[in-house]
Amino acid sequence: MLEALGERLAAIFQRLSSRGRLTESDVNEVAREVRIALLEADVNLSVAKDFVAKVKERAVGADVLASLTPAQSVVKIVYDELVALMGGAMQRLQFSDAPPTVFMLVGLQGSGKTTHAGKLALRLKEQGRRSLLVAADVYRPAAIDQLQTLGKQIDLPVYREDSRDPLAIARHGVAEAKRLGIPTVIIDTAGRLQIDEELMRELERIKAATGPKEILFVADAMTGQEATNVAKVFNDRLGITGVILTKMDGDARGGAALSIYAITGAAIKFVGVGEKLPALEAFHPDRLASRILGMGDVLSLIEKTQSVYSVEQAKELEAKFLKNQFTLDDFLDQLRQVRKMGPMTELVKMIPGLSKALPKEFEIDEKDVSRVEAIICSMTMQERRRPDILNASRRRRIASGSGTQVADINRLVKQFEQSRQLMKQLGGKRPKLPPAFMRGGPNS
Repeated sequence: MLEALGERLAAIFQRLSSRGRLTESDVNEVAREVRIALLEADVNLSVAKDFVAKVKERAVGADVLASLTPAQSVVKIVYDELVALMGGAMQRLQFSDAPPTVFMLVGLQGSGKTTHAGKLALRLKEQGRRSLLVAADVYRPAAIDQLQTLGKQIDLPVYREDSRDPLAIARHGVAEAKRLGIPTVIIDTAGRLQIDEELMRELERIKAATGPKEILFVADAMTGQEATNVAKVFNDRLGITGVILTKMDGDARGGAALSIYAITGAAIKFVGVGEKLPALEAFHPDRLASRILGMGDVLSLIEKTQSVYSVEQAKELEAKFLKNQFTLDDFLDQLRQVRKMGPMTELVKMIPGLSKALPKEFEIDEKDVSRVEAIICSMTMQERRRPDILNASRRRRIASGSGTQVADINRLVKQFEQSRQLMKQLGGKRPKLPPAFMRGGPNS
């Protein structure tokens, strides 16, 4: 998502880099092309106009026009304005001084409210906050059953009633959380295929009855500008405090991410990046701006790494590399850990400069990764630890067992041996890791 916008902006900045100085006509040309790029990304028209006006105002300053690196100056301006456009700093959830804290999820039907109620509950649980999920969507078939299934998966309670009164269910759910001493309540409200007065009145009554600390609007990023228009209506009636943008891993143009804060004043707090329950991430405007402009996103990559890999595991792996004891078993373990972090093509894009260096059509086929896993799993323990014993008959057996060709086994073994030799050569030249990295702290 937003990849096309990044490519358009990169092309604009590439042309600027060949110019020694900027003129005002150059700035006007850049502003026009940036506006077109934003509109093609499905950014709201008024938001695009305001954004371009701010960029243009800053870009015609004396420092930029006289700069010997005008492209870098304009990139910095565009980066700053993109971050501001998406709300500036990351916005955290607010919690009540007196529990339970009530979070109310609102949005249209099909936006992913029920699923993201479960995702949010899991995220809070991982932070040490137990939640009660309240099934207040009494209209959509199986919505209550779906929420109860999600609750079982993450081992959290779900409050449900046979009543068809969502107001009573929401009120009783909050009372139940108080009785049980559960500090957080997440209310899954009903949606409609489109906004109607009956829905809004119902949500207003639930808000008045439960006093939510946060009203989170769940928006489908695939709907583009329409998500922004719907968010404005919900904000006008309910006063939303934040946004959960779903399906950010899709291939839509993604203009909602760049428009919704400017239109509503409600910051995007989380983004859904996959179908699985852990696939909910805090939204960082600065990191998304960096990725749009091809600067990578090292902090997110570090966080993903730390979520699946401990410092102790890293030290153990380093020791194996230095002693040349790294085996195909270890390689398989690394492969599985990396897959937990998400699609490898997306991980590559987080590394600064690498996405620009790779060809445009570059993509890691996940089937290739599965093929490597199948090959290693078809080996015996002895073969994984000593690939040098893989003679022709063993390789034919492995190929047959993994559904691959002998050439695939030959290629994997050769690449593995080359990697192991490289690690051995680099072992004596490695720099000493800084203490912060070894601690695995947030800034490492």
